[in-house]
Amino acid sequence: MSQRMPAFFDRQGLQLLLFGGKGGVGKTTCATAAALRMSALAPSRSLLLVSTDPAHSVRDSLAGHLPPGNLEVLEFDAQPSIARFREQSGPTLREIAAAGTFFDDEDINRFLSLALPGLDELMAFFEIASWVEARRYDCIVVDTAPSGHTLRQLAMPEMTRRWLGMLEALLAKRRYMRRVFSRNADPDRLDLVVAKWKSSLLRTETLLRDPARFQCVPVTIAEPLAVRETLSLYQELLSRKMPVSELIVNRLHFESDCLACSAAAAVEQALIQQLLAGVELPCSAWGIELFAEEVRGAESLSGFWDHARPLAPRPLSTARLGLSSLPAVLHPAAPPSPEVRFVLFAGKGGVGKTTLSCATAVRMTSDFPGKRVLLFSVGPAHSLSACLQTEIGPRPVAVLPGLSAVEIDAKAEFEKLKTCYAQDLERLLESPSSGFDVVFDSVVLERMMDIAPPGLDEVMALTRILEFVARDSYDLFVLDCASTGHLIRLLELPDLINEWLKAFFNLFLKYQSVLRLPGFTQRLVGISRSLKKLRELLQNPATSVLHAVSIPTQMALEETKDLVAACHRMGIAVPQVFLNLMTPPCDCRLCSSLRRRERLVVEDFRQAFPKKQQTLVYRQPEIAGLEQLKRLGWRLYRPARPELAKPLLVADELATPELVSL
Repeated sequence: MSQRMPAFFDRQGLQLLLFGGKGGVGKTTCATAAALRMSALAPSRSLLLVSTDPAHSVRDSLAGHLPPGNLEVLEFDAQPSIARFREQSGPTLREIAAAGTFFDDEDINRFLSLALPGLDELMAFFEIASWVEARRYDCIVVDTAPSGHTLRQLAMPEMTRRWLGMLEALLAKRRYMRRVFSRNADPDRLDLVVAKWKSSLLRTETLLRDPARFQCVPVTIAEPLAVRETLSLYQELLSRKMPVSELIVNRLHFESDCLACSAAAAVEQALIQQLLAGVELPCSAWGIELFAEEVRGAESLSGFWDHARPLAPRPLSTARLGLSSLPAVLHPAAPPSPEVRFVLFAGKGGVGKTTLSCATAVRMTSDFPGKRVLLFSVGPAHSLSACLQTEIGPRPVAVLPGLSAVEIDAKAEFEKLKTCYAQDLERLLESPSSGFDVVFDSVVLERMMDIAPPGLDEVMALTRILEFVARDSYDLFVLDCASTGHLIRLLELPDLINEWLKAFFNLFLKYQSVLRLPGFTQRLVGISRSLKKLRELLQNPATSVLHAVSIPTQMALEETKDLVAACHRMGIAVPQVFLNLMTPPCDCRLCSSLRRRERLVVEDFRQAFPKKQQTLVYRQPEIAGLEQLKRLGWRLYRPARPELAKPLLVADELATPELVSL
């Protein structure tokens, strides 16, 4: 094996190879190209390439190419796995629950039949772990969801351990009764089932900490937000004792006579040094150049890793690019109307949602000087602080006169709910008339929140916005949303969470004489009402709009189609598409090739969304801080008042409308 290739290609005993990182950095390309290269290097080995991202892109990446015979490709659909798990394990779980609680069959069946959010991630984890354990494939290559949800998936062993702890608590009463009445302390059939699951979990945890059999490869690009998120992912993996021996920096420019390419290379080199300073040996970094053509299809994927080169510290270039030297926006968008209350920015990870949402919020303070604007982050990996260059937290922070920003901590919101439940439960159990078996029933009740749906925390974070609406604290809300697949799931969660809430409410009504949890019940009622109100607000096109943000690639186009279709199903208006990170006009070979490719994709976007306004936003050096965001915000939208229009530059060959610059 060449020394210019990452070492994971050399590991013959590798069973699980996982590519993770911020959305939009090329995880799918890296995973797909790696699987194809591994299948060619070892034709006798059986491999699986599987995508666990709700917004799958693997088949789009292959572009119709049939993989070799020793490589299977799977875009994981959790629903068949969930149905199979319920069919195979449902009777056992019902028996365990019936043996350890005061709930009847109706109560148990209601909980087991719930389509809980987070089950897709849990099932993906279970399935992949079972395939590895059974040696169904010699190696499994995984294309994951963006960082925040990748970490949630890798935390599934911890969640599974809590779930098994709940089953152990349910069985404890049964074991006690058997010892007392039958003098039998031997494990029975149900004990053995839970023991088998615990043993399987232990083997999976052992795998995820074995560098010979498992590797997680962070993928990033040399942009500030991506580097920061990658270092955070790297540290989190180390804290979980998961092996990380290599990381990939994708889409790098080479220095050239082109002003844009040289400036980009200089900025990238500084960020590479920052990245290298944050990782420890034996982890090594590899760089992949930016390709003129989209890496898609058999030919370009097969040669992808030939362009890998080791990254090492080197002198920094002094090249700099002034913000006024390149064009910024083509076809400025119509600004939101004064009646709009919610402006959502959504799209594939890494396409610039945070930058555009921040620039929009800043612009709205100028267009609507009398309004109070709140910039609200609901994604799992917050970036507002870096973009605004102001420390943003779970409480609104004033950024400008009329503009505040907040990043809701979903985990903290859920912990508050758990604390409320624990306090109510403690008071209930201390009551002499509670009627509960303190030794056994109390343990079961205490663990019930451990099996709450994983997506509940994100829904609670999203519904926090209703608190500001109810208090009339702000007039306009600009939302920086999660990546496409998880936003779609988040928008669909209200229906799923409501089913979970109904299950709890039914229990409280049925056992109201003994199961009295007033504070917790009141919180659940509040969540339910907020979900209903939020859905009503988002489905009103007069008050809410969603702006789709994308980039000029075929894979991003397919994901944008999925996003727009999902919004259409849910009745959410999508009047605008922002095509971000367009290549500015330059004479160099790379820039010219990129622009030719992008023109074709722009035309495909126009055909796919003929009735939606589309604004083209050119690639710039990092846009951060209020002054740069003000300039971008001014150019993103047409002036609310025509007399404020600024002079426009001559259009380039991309399209006929006017081209404006910063």
